[in-house]
Order: sequence, then C-alpha cells, then structure tokens
Amino acid sequence: MERRPIALLILLALLPFYTWIGGGAAAVPPSPSPKASPAPSPPASNASPRPPSAAQGSTLDPRQLTALQSMGFPTATDPCADPSPHGNATACDDDTPFRHLVSLRLANCSPDLDIPTTALRALSTLRSLAFLRCPIPVPRHLPGPLTASLRSFSCDASLRHLTGVWLSRFQNLTDLSVVGVPVSASGPAVILSQMHHLRSATISATNLSGVVPHHWNALGLVHLNLSSNLLKGRIPSSISVLGLIQTLDLSSNALTGSLPDTIGDLAALKNASFARNSLSGPVPDSISQLSALVHLDLSSNQFNGSIPKFLAEMKGLKLLNLEKNNFQGVFPFNASFLRRFEVFKVGGNNNLCYNHTQLSSSLKLGIAPCDKYGLPVSPPADRSTRADSSDYSDDSSDEGSRDRGSNGGSHHGPSKLVLGVAIGLSCFVFLVIFLVCFSKQLFSLISFTITVAPFSRIKKRFCRS
Repeated sequence: MERRPIALLILLALLPFYTWIGGGAAAVPPSPSPKASPAPSPPASNASPRPPSAAQGSTLDPRQLTALQSMGFPTATDPCADPSPHGNATACDDDTPFRHLVSLRLANCSPDLDIPTTALRALSTLRSLAFLRCPIPVPRHLPGPLTASLRSFSCDASLRHLTGVWLSRFQNLTDLSVVGVPVSASGPAVILSQMHHLRSATISATNLSGVVPHHWNALGLVHLNLSSNLLKGRIPSSISVLGLIQTLDLSSNALTGSLPDTIGDLAALKNASFARNSLSGPVPDSISQLSALVHLDLSSNQFNGSIPKFLAEMKGLKLLNLEKNNFQGVFPFNASFLRRFEVFKVGGNNNLCYNHTQLSSSLKLGIAPCDKYGLPVSPPADRSTRADSSDYSDDSSDEGSRDRGSNGGSHHGPSKLVLGVAIGLSCFVFLVIFLVCFSKQLFSLISFTITVAPFSRIKKRFCRS
C-alpha cells in the first residue's frame, strides 16, 4: 500500500518534463510538400484603402483631380509634375499627404465645355486662373472661397461674354488681364473700384464704354492698359495719384480734350501711349519732368502748336511718335537729335516743315521743307520714318524732287499735271480750228473745180466748130 503513493508522486514529477517535450515536438513545422504553394496573406482588417489619385500615380488631392477631369483637363500624368500638353498648365503647392493646385491655365477648350460649380468649389486653393482661347459659357456661380483666394485672373479670347459685375467679384486680385472678349459695363470703374491690391490691369479690345476712372483705389498700379475700347471724355487730372505707374496705354479710344498738366507727376512713367484718339491742344510742358520716359506715342490725334523743344533734353527717350497731328511751324531739331532715337515719326503734319539748311531731305521725315517765311513750300508726302540707318541713307531721286520743289515754289506736284492738261486742251482746240478753216478752203476749191472745168470743155468744142 505504501508503494502506490510513491509511484504517483514520481509520475507527477515527470509530467511537466513530458509536456515540454511534447509541445516542442508539436511546434516543429512539417516540411512542405514540393507541389504546395503558399497561400496569400489576407490584408489587415484595420488597413485603409488607397485613394484613387495614389493609384494613378498622382500626388494631387483626389477632389481636385476629379474636378480637372470634369473640365476635360488631361490627367494621364500627374498634374503636379510636368505641364500638360495643348497649352494647359498647372502648378501645385508642397502640402502632404496630397498637394493642391495653386495655378491653373485652360487652353484651346471645346466650345461645349461647361465648368460645373462643384469643380470650381474644389479648386478653392487656386491663386491664379487663366483661360486661353476657351470660348465657353461664363460660370454663373463663383464660390466665395475661390474669388477670395485668386490673386491673378486672365481671360484671352475666352468665356464669350463678361460683365463688369462678374469681374468685380475678384476683389483680392493683383493682376487682371481681359483681352479680346466683350465686356458689358458702364465703365472701367465698375470693374476696378473694389480691387485695392491691383498692380497690373489690362482690359483691352473688349468694347468697354464709359470714361477713364476719376477715382483710383489701387494706388499701387504699375501697369494700366485700357486700349482698343470705346472710352470717351477727357483724361482726368486725378490720374496723377498713380505715382507708381510705369506703363500707361489709353490708345485707340475716343478720348477728347487735352492732356492734363498733372501727367508730369507720374515720375515712374516709362511707356505712355495716347495714340489714335481725338486729343487736342499743345503738348504739356510738364512732360519734361518725366525723366524715366522711354516710349511716348501721341500719333493720330489733333495735337497742335509747335513741337516742344524740351524733348531734346529728355535723354532717355528712345521712341517718339508725333505723326498725323496738327503740329505747325519749323521742326526745331537737327540730325544729331534724330540719331538718338530707335523710332521717330513726325509725318502727316501738313503745317510743319523743316529747315533744309539743317536737315537733309534724305531723312524722309514726311514733312515739307520750309520757305524763307517758315512755311511749307509744298504739301508734305504722307510718309513716316524710323530714325535708324535706313533713314540716313542717301536717296538722290528723293532729294532731287525736294530740290525741285524748293526751287520751283508751288508749281510742283499736282500743278504740273494741271499745266499739262491745259496745254493739251489748247493744242486740241487749235487743231480743230485749223481743220475747220482748212476744210472751208478745200471745199471752195473743189466746188470751183467741179463748176469751171465742164464749162471750159464746152467752150473749146464750141470754138472748134
């Protein structure tokens, strides 16, 4: 009876050792069969699915990628990488995990393209938006976050028809460019009055009517182009508040009156064009204060008076166009003044002439030489000139005709034609009178011969008989 408890104690002592050996043997994996293939491991249940943009290799926000696709923008490659073909272009920020568009240009769009409001709402990170040759309907609803975010807006031959109210919503713009698309507004002020941060504004070839703004809120304007529109009225003296302006283009409008004297306050002005308007009066002396001026175009207006002599003191001036105005008197400059210019035009001023002792006719200024009274000796040729090497080349035929004009006085040009016609008519009349007189004498002679000759024959026969 005592042996059984001893044997039971021995078995209990050996039981842990037996369990360790059995478990170790069970942990040894069986060798796989050569024909068996390892089963794929299932995905972890807590792993998030990869977004569509990442699946396409794009780093762009998926919502913005979808918005581009809805606008027909090619997204085969990453829009945040190299610029896309066909003139479209994008630029992105460096955000993570997804980047966002900060610049978008749509070019050569299909006329049937209609940009949905949802797409515009997704593009609220844009700071620059441009349309190039996209004759598509104007998006009616502009999300507030997008209009607030934009700093640059450009529309070139796109969006069919715009309104001033629609454009005025971009109040935070620094750069605005609208070219070649009709704009309905009562004047530029409707568009520009709320844009306090503008530095560059171009509204050109838009049939924009109204007047040049009298009040300017964007005092930081550096570039202003309102050319090829229907603006009328005078250029306001308040334009002098644009003290930082470097480029001012008001050409090809219907502006009237004279240039304001306050234009001399635009100390930074480099390029100014007032061409093809109906401006009149003399050139203001205050222009002499524009020491930075390089380009001045006053052509095709009604400016009058003499050409100001202070232009000779403006050493930085390289282009000066005064053609097709009503300037009068003697051209006050010599050839050395003209050689300074890359472009100089003064033709088409019928009451302006040059001193032929100081300037050669080979310069082809397009104005007549002066007589001893300081008046043009003949109607000037309607020609303009570039003050380059070709303008200073000799032209003997032209100089000969000019010399003949100055020697012959007013009997030159069209008067020779009149004289030739008068001489021809006189000769014709004389010939007719001569033929009439000669025909009368000839008729008398013939009549006499016919009458007398038969009578003589009859007399001869009668005498013989």
